[in-house]
Amino acid sequence: MAVVGVGAFGRNHARVYRELEREGAPVRLVAVVDSHQERARRISQEFETAGFESLEQCLASGLTLRAASVAVPTLHHLKTAKTLMEAGIDVLIEKPVAASVEEVDELIHLAELHHRVAQVGHVERFNPAVRATVPLVSRPMFFEVHRLSVFIARSLDVDVVLDLMIHDLDIVLSFVNSPLKEIRAVGLPILSSKVDIASVRVEFASGCVANFTASRVSTERVRKLRFFQLQQYISLDYGRQDVLVFSVGGQGGALPSPNPDISVSKPRVLSEEPLHAELQAFIQAVQTRSRPLVSLIDGRRALALALEIVASIHRHREKIDIDQSGGARPPVNVEFT
Repeated sequence: MAVVGVGAFGRNHARVYRELEREGAPVRLVAVVDSHQERARRISQEFETAGFESLEQCLASGLTLRAASVAVPTLHHLKTAKTLMEAGIDVLIEKPVAASVEEVDELIHLAELHHRVAQVGHVERFNPAVRATVPLVSRPMFFEVHRLSVFIARSLDVDVVLDLMIHDLDIVLSFVNSPLKEIRAVGLPILSSKVDIASVRVEFASGCVANFTASRVSTERVRKLRFFQLQQYISLDYGRQDVLVFSVGGQGGALPSPNPDISVSKPRVLSEEPLHAELQAFIQAVQTRSRPLVSLIDGRRALALALEIVASIHRHREKIDIDQSGGARPPVNVEFT
């Protein structure tokens, strides 16, 4: 394995690959790549592996690579993944999978052409709470999702929709599995030049409605998804990795209930770092040459919805007379006769 791009999140990929190796998994971290020379040197020393300033240097070094994580900035995902796949190397591409839907389509073509395994890094799919919820999903009709984070100076080259909300878009799309019908969205830049807080309402052809709130300027950290389906309400906490199920008319609930007609249960959740589970799944897909749990098609769906939401936000900002740099436009003097 190699990790290309070892900034804040890429370093975590290197860390987990090394941990998996020490646990006896069939994987070995042989290289890290980063255009920042000092960072490449520091991370390579930390994880006792080879370090390179460019992917070209790494590929020319003679190292045997079978797969790699791509954790460079989104604008470079296509170029980096293309170089790797053309060299016969399988890829895990961090989210968002690319800068545009057209770029994802090219990635899909390249993966098919070169017979490469290509997984997208939607890490919340591997959250134990999400995995415990999947068997409970029947026909969701209403979602309420909150993902709030304190401000940190990372990923400010993209809107909060592509930075944070895209995790929840991917989860809801996998739960609902229905075409989109309508999107309504508002958002504002607060501490950066991009949208830092957004509120979105999505309606699906099935009649399901999902409300999303994402903020990277909050005073607290919240990551919760709640949804209603026939005679059932399910609450999922990503951070605590737990799930609560409230069922109407259910019997034998394991937890105390505020209403005798409602049973409360808590499915068993096996605690695990989501990135650990994600990279294990990637390794298995590479070994077995199987379709990854989060494919390029899944990444494309989440990205397409995220980009539609961003476009809707910008249309709304124009409608309420806020310029694209975040400031209110000066009033226009109009004389009536």
